[in-house]
Amino acid sequence: MLDEIIAKYNYWIYVVLMMIGFYAMIGKRNLVKKLIGLNIFQTAIILFYVSTAVKKGAGIPIVDKQTALTTGVDAATIINPLPHVLMLTAIVVGVSVTGVALAMLIRIYRQYGTLEEDEILEKLQR
Repeated sequence: MLDEIIAKYNYWIYVVLMMIGFYAMIGKRNLVKKLIGLNIFQTAIILFYVSTAVKKGAGIPIVDKQTALTTGVDAATIINPLPHVLMLTAIVVGVSVTGVALAMLIRIYRQYGTLEEDEILEKLQR
């Protein structure tokens, strides 16, 4: 059983990163820390998807048209580029969401003078 755990160490790293990000989003009261936790959580998910798309001994998905038409393509010898492309899109979306969130945090700080969730809610109650 220990060999199975060690063999899949990358999955354990993703789980630990996800739990760190989840704890930061749920357990912290500072909005910047929550945003950093969201980014850590997202990074863990992206790393997970990229690592599941890896095949040992497989090549890049660039195939000569003539060779592909005459002999065909063995899918087991080529890496599927779709998960990698989707994760590039996720990275771009994540960066843009982070930028918008930081802009909102600046606006919140100017309005309320703090980024602590409890203090903001207390000021809203008045």
